[in-house]
Amino acid sequence: MQRTAATILALALCSVASAETLTGHGGPVMGLDVAPDGRVATASFDNSVGLWANGSPRWLEGHAAAVNAVLFTGPETLASAADDFDVLRWRLDAEDPERLDGHEGKVMGLAAAGSLLASASWDGTIGLWPADGAPRFLDGHDGPVNAVAFTPDGGALYSASADGTIREWDPASGAERRTLVDHGFGVNEIVLAQEAGWLAYGAVDGAVRVVDLQSGEEIADLSAGRRPILALERAPDRSVLAVGDGEGYILVADAADWSVRHDFRATDHGPIWALGFAPSGATLYAAGLDSAVHIWPLANLGDAEAMPTGAESFLRDPDTMSNGERQFQRKCSICHTLSADGGRRAGPPLGGLFGRPAGSVEGYRYSDALAESDVVWTAESIDALFDEGPDHYVPGTKMPMQRIARPEDRADLVAFLRRATE
Repeated sequence: MQRTAATILALALCSVASAETLTGHGGPVMGLDVAPDGRVATASFDNSVGLWANGSPRWLEGHAAAVNAVLFTGPETLASAADDFDVLRWRLDAEDPERLDGHEGKVMGLAAAGSLLASASWDGTIGLWPADGAPRFLDGHDGPVNAVAFTPDGGALYSASADGTIREWDPASGAERRTLVDHGFGVNEIVLAQEAGWLAYGAVDGAVRVVDLQSGEEIADLSAGRRPILALERAPDRSVLAVGDGEGYILVADAADWSVRHDFRATDHGPIWALGFAPSGATLYAAGLDSAVHIWPLANLGDAEAMPTGAESFLRDPDTMSNGERQFQRKCSICHTLSADGGRRAGPPLGGLFGRPAGSVEGYRYSDALAESDVVWTAESIDALFDEGPDHYVPGTKMPMQRIARPEDRADLVAFLRRATE
């Protein structure tokens, strides 16, 4: 008996939904997108893009730092954006992506209209990347750009920035047309519904507002007093708008009258970084502080179990750890394992650390700065790394910028690492 495409899709979606989580990343999932056929793409702090079909991943490796956004741009193409300042354009039938470089800051958001790709960067610009030809960079915001959205026909592009504004651009000429919103606080996320005549945005002060696309006047205020807003997603059937915030809540509003359908405490620890919907709109995907994507039937969201993020090692009760272990868990554990197995983390494994030349773990993609350095990891060099900060100790490294100011804390960390990595 032949199965229709719709039946096959329904079976695939049931298979994914029954898994309840998509598990395999080695760090928090920062962004996700769902294709019309039900496949899920994920962007993670572990520097990887995951492509999930029926609950199983394929790993796309190309970025040298945390991946912030991923977007299906066609049946067999997608794009990703990361802290390494790059946008990668992937053909899923090819091994290596096309690297789109030119930004001078982290790339946080992506949008597509036909073959034209747009990127939002913390360098304050919007990149426009045609399928053929040179890129252009739109410059006009007074701060980092966090999100972009095209109208379906590609005739207009909207951008949201830390400068508190949402602006409209002409993609053909690159000219700025107007400022639609001047919120005052940084705007992190936008959702555009041109056919319905509105745009929704979420800001760092917790504001979630829907405005008229022509006048900019407020249509609805969905603010719930929680901040910042980190995720905003409209269901494919256009029925609801989902909001994720820094305090672990997911709010779902009816797009017809803006009443609240659900206000769900999805996690007791940390933020909701990313949201998505299955093609039917009946299933919600969400990612938070742990390394999994959680999947819930939307209709039963109020009765769902929250994300079990309390199991994350960096959330352990500090009173149960020595000071050295506490420093490791808070500063290092999200990127590194203490064993010889890296476990899909953003940083290399630390097993056998002492006496090892920097940049020497086989198979890990180091920055040129660290791979070409003459650093050997000793008590003295580890102390200096956290005293000066990675960006000063090895300029050009992709290690996050952080310091441990107190000498006794650094000494305790070194002692813990010596014991734990032998």
